[in-house]
Amino acid sequence: MESRQRFVSCITSKGIHRLAYYEWGDPASDSVVVCAHGLTRTGRDFDNLARALVARYRVVCPDYPGRGESDWLADPAEYQIPTYVADSITLIARLDVEQVHWVGTSMGGLIGMVLGSLAKTPLRSLVLNDAGPLVEAVALERIRQYVGRGPVFPDFASAEQYIRAVCAPFGPHSDEEWRFLTRVVIRPRPDGGFRLHYDPSIGQAFNAAPPGQPIDLWPVYDTIRVPTLVLRGAQSDLLSRETATKMSERGPKARLVEFEGVGHAPTLMHDDQIGQVIRFFEMEKRAAPD
Repeated sequence: MESRQRFVSCITSKGIHRLAYYEWGDPASDSVVVCAHGLTRTGRDFDNLARALVARYRVVCPDYPGRGESDWLADPAEYQIPTYVADSITLIARLDVEQVHWVGTSMGGLIGMVLGSLAKTPLRSLVLNDAGPLVEAVALERIRQYVGRGPVFPDFASAEQYIRAVCAPFGPHSDEEWRFLTRVVIRPRPDGGFRLHYDPSIGQAFNAAPPGQPIDLWPVYDTIRVPTLVLRGAQSDLLSRETATKMSERGPKARLVEFEGVGHAPTLMHDDQIGQVIRFFEMEKRAAPD
């Protein structure tokens, strides 16, 4: 089964933009998993996970504004978490369901944390994929080295070489998997070659943060009360083991799973990673009241 591409209109203070999303499974099902991507990635990252979940769930994978097939924002200052949270609420309303399971990688996890902290949250459960309430400064500095640079590539091979280098922390992947991870984040240029799929201006708000300082969202995390799973790359520079351990002890007291040989972030393309998500959802389903 393959996905259906759809769009929903969202609004900021500067106007309306279209949010693209990929929907898998029965469009009438109220058992929904929303998968939210990282800073420079797209909803297509979750194709493997969606195929594994689609027999049990309707799976929805948005491209956040400025990425993939979604519109670019008129004001680059609005490329921030509050915009993505508002867009997520609009998306969930479009899906016509009261609650969703949430899988968020990196930035998508931060969006999920904010949603999960809200009174009357639409989240039924939360998977934080290498995302937590303390984003380490060393990782922020690494990301600043490439986000928003807008490189162009003369051919697919050079684009793949770039993605392999920038995304090396994803851990080992086959050649076919690296080609997929490249294909979903590049777009052809009118004059030939390829560019990255996103608006280079997404880096403006990110780079405006004071250098050398972590992002501290502990007050947000501590108010989350939905069942939570934390997936961590054992070599992650963004989510430290210390922070991940504390996440299992406070707030929602998350279940913690680590993957050896992986940094930031697990791609959720492999059976061992996908299996942890499925197991968590099944445990949550059994524990939920009738």
